[in-house]
Amino acid sequence: MTEHATIGVVGAGAWGTALAQHAAHRGHAVRLWARDPALAAMVGAERTNPRYLPGITLDPAITPTADLADLADADFLLLTVPAQSLRGVLTALAPGETPLVLCAKGLEQATDLRLSEVAHAVHPGRPVAVLSGPNFAREVALGLPAATTLGCIDAARGATIAGLLSSPQFRVYWTDDLIGVEIGGAFKNVLAIAAGMVTGRGLGENAAAALITRGLAELARLGVALGARPETLTGLSGLGDLLLTAGSPTSRNMAFGRAIGQGADPKRLQAEPHALVEGVATARAAVRLAARHGVDLPIAEAVAAILDGSQAIEQALDQLMRRPLKAETAR
Repeated sequence: MTEHATIGVVGAGAWGTALAQHAAHRGHAVRLWARDPALAAMVGAERTNPRYLPGITLDPAITPTADLADLADADFLLLTVPAQSLRGVLTALAPGETPLVLCAKGLEQATDLRLSEVAHAVHPGRPVAVLSGPNFAREVALGLPAATTLGCIDAARGATIAGLLSSPQFRVYWTDDLIGVEIGGAFKNVLAIAAGMVTGRGLGENAAAALITRGLAELARLGVALGARPETLTGLSGLGDLLLTAGSPTSRNMAFGRAIGQGADPKRLQAEPHALVEGVATARAAVRLAARHGVDLPIAEAVAAILDGSQAIEQALDQLMRRPLKAETAR
């Protein structure tokens, strides 16, 4: 790859549009794919994406399209579609050797697979990397300072892609611990829902701090059991993303949890049109995954039970607070 590349962005939501804008400002030619032909046409004509990222004029180097074939000559693809939609989009992609960079955060609910495992199942042997970190789309699109992590088993390829995406405004670190990057990005959404519930219920800052800290311990237990390195889980894609998502009302997952804490019906919230809260599916998948690996995830289990309507918040909190005491660092 040269210093200036052709990058395909699969998904014209807020994150896909923000990454397309960043890549174009970085000097790359960008093809931005939208599932909806009307959205692709509107973005092309108006040079903005009012549906997902209003108020931002898009760089001329971004070419919108509704045809995945237009991305065939890209040096690599950034897949920003939601986790539960990823398999379908991957299936629609033509086979090839173009590296796939997965930018969604979650576990596939139907299979409990990590998203890289989904990609390898659909495109065996194809290079796969994962981009994940504490990044809100609008801030990246506006060029505000940010940092993130790119996980790629092939360290040389990871360093190359990270170099092409990095800029003075957007610093991309890389690691060969792809599992750690994935688990940090997926599990923090579950904890953000829990943090939102605590905030919405008015349980106080002590409770919020305790939940985030003990939640990080759960994230570490699950990640290590799956093969991740502890230092990745305390880096940008783990602790960093957790601090952002569980500490900001801008976070969809935290806002969702806060609404439940204030009395909203979890099932009604999940049924609302255009509700995209990746932590909902991930909570259920993470609990099943943990059970198969013998990992204790009491906070995630409580979130899943509340979402399924089998426990009230007060009951879940009482159960958590009455758990047997143990050494803080016990596994």
